[in-house]
Amino acid sequence: MPESATKNIGIDPENEWGEAFSLKGKLIWVIGGAGYLGRAVVRFLVQAGARVVCADMGDKAFDFLQNKKWEMAIPATVDISLEYKLNQFIEEQTRKLGSPDGVVNLAYASTAKRLEELTGADFDKVNQAGLTAGFLLGRESAKLMAANGGGSLVMFSSMYGMVSPDPKIYEHPMNPNPIEYGVGKAGIIQMTRYFAMHFGLKKVRCNSISPGPFPNPSVKEQHPDFVERLGKKTVLGRVGEVKEIAGAVCFLLSPASSYITGHNLVVDGGWTCW
Repeated sequence: MPESATKNIGIDPENEWGEAFSLKGKLIWVIGGAGYLGRAVVRFLVQAGARVVCADMGDKAFDFLQNKKWEMAIPATVDISLEYKLNQFIEEQTRKLGSPDGVVNLAYASTAKRLEELTGADFDKVNQAGLTAGFLLGRESAKLMAANGGGSLVMFSSMYGMVSPDPKIYEHPMNPNPIEYGVGKAGIIQMTRYFAMHFGLKKVRCNSISPGPFPNPSVKEQHPDFVERLGKKTVLGRVGEVKEIAGAVCFLLSPASSYITGHNLVVDGGWTCW
């Protein structure tokens, strides 16, 4: 790219392009950081130079990090489905480390029940833990970042927030992805847009990521035929690797995405393109 072009988009041609993706000196909260995707996200963000609060339920974050020599990763406990616990977490982390520069919410809930078995209480419980808790975390963390000059909020939706599961893939003993999960993830996409609108002039960006098929290791080991069917549903012909989600998160937190907000980044191998 010629120097004149870089000047037009505010890039110093003397700087390395890699700096646009650096998170050096940034404080990032990763909620659900000890989960299958969360662990990869935490690892990637630490490698990008961020100081990361890895928060999860119980001792999960402490167990995950106990043998890791990552001085920049800090374990914490939080259950965002309990509003008072969420408020305690926010107050404690802000008091100890200051306002975050970025927040990633990978927390979710699901019953794994079939449609016919699902009760109203089941449905409400899942969406309280996903939508309501996600709203409270998103709003309060965005307010903190706005008061501190800006930041980036990354929420997690799903391909099943946009499309319904293909029953041909979910042969016995697998169950189709549950309805309450998809409804909640669809709500996350709209919540992302609303947060982007509300906090945009306060220099807080809000985006969501919709992963496609990223089966965890136990599913891969126990149900290889199911995993193969998942892969064939994508245009790339394979399921995703966790680093492919982690890279997307790093991008949305970094200066490289500074003009992106209100966007749902689909990382699904092309699942939803046909």
